[in-house]
Amino acid sequence: MQYHLNGFRTGDPSVQPEGYVQDAVDVLIVGCGPAGLTLAAQLAAFPEISTRIIERKSGPLEVGQADGIACRSIEMFQAFGFAEKVLKEAYWVNEVAFWRPRPDGNGLHRAERIQDVEDDLSEMPHVILSQARIHDFYLEVMRNSPHRLAPQYNRELIDLNTADGDAYPVAATLKCLDKNDKTETIRARYVVGCDGARSGVRRALGHELKGEAARQLWGVMDVLAVTDFPDIRLKCAIQSAQHGSILIIPREGGYLVRMYIELDALQGDERAADREVTSDMLIAKARAILAPYTLDVKEVAWWSAYEIGQRVCDVFDDVPDDLRDHKTPRIFIAGDACHTHSPKAGQGMNVSMADTFNLGWKLAAVLRGQSSPALLHSYSLERQAKAKELIEFDRDMARLFSAKPKNADEAAQFQSYFKKHGRYTAGVETRYDPSVIVGKDAHQALATGQKIGMRFHSAPVVRLGDGKQMQLGHVLRADGRWRLLAFGGAGDTGQTGSAIARLCDHLATDPSSPILRHTPQAADVDAVIDLRAVFQRPHRDMRLDELPDALLPHKGRFGLIDYEKVFCADPREGADIFDLRGIDRQRGAVLLLRPDQFVADVRPLSDVSGIAAFFDGFMLQH
Repeated sequence: MQYHLNGFRTGDPSVQPEGYVQDAVDVLIVGCGPAGLTLAAQLAAFPEISTRIIERKSGPLEVGQADGIACRSIEMFQAFGFAEKVLKEAYWVNEVAFWRPRPDGNGLHRAERIQDVEDDLSEMPHVILSQARIHDFYLEVMRNSPHRLAPQYNRELIDLNTADGDAYPVAATLKCLDKNDKTETIRARYVVGCDGARSGVRRALGHELKGEAARQLWGVMDVLAVTDFPDIRLKCAIQSAQHGSILIIPREGGYLVRMYIELDALQGDERAADREVTSDMLIAKARAILAPYTLDVKEVAWWSAYEIGQRVCDVFDDVPDDLRDHKTPRIFIAGDACHTHSPKAGQGMNVSMADTFNLGWKLAAVLRGQSSPALLHSYSLERQAKAKELIEFDRDMARLFSAKPKNADEAAQFQSYFKKHGRYTAGVETRYDPSVIVGKDAHQALATGQKIGMRFHSAPVVRLGDGKQMQLGHVLRADGRWRLLAFGGAGDTGQTGSAIARLCDHLATDPSSPILRHTPQAADVDAVIDLRAVFQRPHRDMRLDELPDALLPHKGRFGLIDYEKVFCADPREGADIFDLRGIDRQRGAVLLLRPDQFVADVRPLSDVSGIAAFFDGFMLQH
């Protein structure tokens, strides 16, 4: 963590100096779920962007519905600065047990117990923590931001209109539920609907969630219970012979357990509410599935009943396909507002947060004058395609989980599917198609383990300035900056005439340099594009004073030197980033990383014109 750049100050360094507040609203966020708070926390980092977030409920979430947090989401939390808090409180999903009927049909037996996340899938684990606590951490980030951003509760969206040509073209009419339903109007440059499956923003756009429900009723409850079931503190998928299935998810704190319980299929036009499900019904069903093991529920902390359904919108913004060449988006939808699915794959909250992490940096780039509004088309194009993939995956997962196995081979299908798709449920398999912000694979061979269009896969390094062993991915903060990660080839230590030195000299002095072309003159040299380097030589054999000036930039009002731009491969066995991520040892490589940590392109160190052309494709010149 870096601070004191523009002067020494005491107190908590995570609390940013208070910034100025504009009268106009750049972005109005509707909804304080995980999607809305991710976006608000991202935009709150920029003092020059005014953001307002509203919520119909009267206050923050207290009891969370979602619980599973994928590895990729923890990587994202690291960028926001609160991953350690999540990991401290959460239950870590280390292993998964699969239980099936005994061959003789009497009771259950453990068929297999496996590792939940494969080795080196991520430096972060898969964990379980209440959605309400995730909200708390986001709210803290917002409170510490220059705007001291906080949600306005008791605000219900009742109308949404646009006026082309206006500087603030979107008008949102709100009902103030705490002021005798008095109305107020907010004008904004952009509006983002993160207001759930019954989204008022989606309704105002005339969009529909399309798809079909599985007509399968499920119950869920968080309980404190005494049981002789031996795997109660493991994630368990349990399929009984006659009574259906249970998914057991141990919760944080060591005692609480969540149970997803299969109930009877819905008939005709019947809805979940028609069954009048009670917590006692869920307990009785759970006991039947777990028999002959006992379950004595002492307290039900929370419970609900729901119908499985997979639905997705055709588009996630307000621009029809036939107008995309002439109009740029002003209104967006994210999270459950544009895709809904079952909780079995544990993807709901994770995918919702990924939606707005994708959108947030793009809105910031446009509002800060770094990119043209055309960049905003990429949000719907990228995220709608990923939502459709999720729907197909979730449909298969839910079907297999509810299957009534006739024999051991059929029962093993769910187990096999779970193992095969572990990378998907970890959130690391998302891959965006080539576009103006995702290159093609012409030079993928230079970094075979850093796939273009996929998230940057972190690995250990040693920071040269202070010898700190760390994860390279942890320098990728949620600050809206692009990254150039230059990996040195054989013998390259940054010495004069080396490939790294030539690249640095070009980026620092050539008029075609993307850093010079796209960084405001008064800003720090790394304010828009952050250059860093990784060398193969052990850090103790490197010389800091031989490095190019671009890797030791002077910043801030005092011109202080940033010593945290250079890293070396970790010498520990099995920890070398060049080996782990397939970086070409002879030629090296440059990775272009998006602000949401996705690999935008891989280029040779010498391809200065190609790097410049990539940024020219979507960035504005300063």
